[in-house]
Amino acid sequence: MRIKLLALAAALAVLGAASPAILRSAEKAKQDNVVKDGSVVSLQYSLSEEDGKLIESNKGKDPLKYTHGSKQIVPGLEKELAGMTMGGEKRVKVKPEDAYGLVNSKAFQEVPKEQIPANGMKVGATLAAKGPQGQEIPVRIHEIKEKTVVLDLNHPMAGKTLLFDIKILDIQPSVPSSLPQPAKPAQTPQPK
Repeated sequence: MRIKLLALAAALAVLGAASPAILRSAEKAKQDNVVKDGSVVSLQYSLSEEDGKLIESNKGKDPLKYTHGSKQIVPGLEKELAGMTMGGEKRVKVKPEDAYGLVNSKAFQEVPKEQIPANGMKVGATLAAKGPQGQEIPVRIHEIKEKTVVLDLNHPMAGKTLLFDIKILDIQPSVPSSLPQPAKPAQTPQPK
């Protein structure tokens, strides 16, 4: 009986000594499963307008994957995702100023009708224009006048309050962007 008590006491002592390490390991794992800057987050979402009209969804498709804090998604949504855990679900309402911005009245441009393709000459039609660096920019026909067309260069979701239904599917710890580079030697001044 005494041997059993000694064995039990020894086992409890080992467990007691190991428990802080086990607790630290569990705490670290818990921290890795929280959305924070640098986390690579995979999520499922549905995006709707404020009136409930569905804009897009990735349900049943590949998850959206982004790095938290790197401005890859709209700021209002990114702010609301911080601190969420794996499996967490949330409805997020994002105001225009925290999404694609307010409608900018200076982002309307009037151009001659000849610059618009005939098949795109319809109010609401979306065309592609080339930006200053050659990037493709979507523009919408806002109004057709007698000799000109008014183009809306605002983002198509500018001025809209957006509703996101989110489910966090996976959270991975941050991935180093690159390996550390060796320090460059100081340049010695050249004789004159």
